[in-house]
Amino acid sequence: MILHCRDLGVRLDGRDVLRGVSLDLDARTIAVVGDNGSGKSTFARVLAGLVRRHAGDLRMGGLDPDADAGEHRRRVALVLSNPDAQIVMPVVSDDVGFSLRAQRLSRSERAERVARTLDRFGLTGMAERPAHDLSGGQKQLLALCGAFVREPDVVVADEPTAYLDARNARRVADHLLAETGHALVLVTHDLALARRCDAAVLFADGGVGTAGAASEVVDAYERALVC
Repeated sequence: MILHCRDLGVRLDGRDVLRGVSLDLDARTIAVVGDNGSGKSTFARVLAGLVRRHAGDLRMGGLDPDADAGEHRRRVALVLSNPDAQIVMPVVSDDVGFSLRAQRLSRSERAERVARTLDRFGLTGMAERPAHDLSGGQKQLLALCGAFVREPDVVVADEPTAYLDARNARRVADHLLAETGHALVLVTHDLALARRCDAAVLFADGGVGTAGAASEVVDAYERALVC
């Protein structure tokens, strides 16, 4: 089971942001859709282990983000909408390598992993460039490198195409959706992108409105938008 939760609740600043969230989804790619303020981003951060739940049960790929925190951090990667929030090293190759700091790799293994990942995302020619000199699209690809160099089992992506033009949004989406051994939980306002996923969850007022096949959930959401 990729995603299991029962009566999940999150309270932030004295306010219930998520309540009674229950899901069982085994699809490889899962879109999370809904209005602003519906709880989507908080849900993503709970899945990624950045926000702790105050109630309920949660498993991501069989792991509890709280009880199994160390193994969860190794197997689950997070990609955010703003890549500047994830770029921590001044040089592109060093930033990708920084993501491997917790893994016990030899220098040669680390260099080979970094080189292979840069090539996968088309950034080999930029390996020694200052990271913050990259374009917005290139920065988001660098953020993907930092996530995928760890070879995660699950990637949680929160609006990863929000600030990108159509061409770069398509490139980033194609990488995220590619069948390379990882599962994906994708928070997005892009309903065309959501339709490309296998399953979807519609959030409303901090809870699950509906969940199921992506096309059916997105259709239901679009119908509600015109009411």
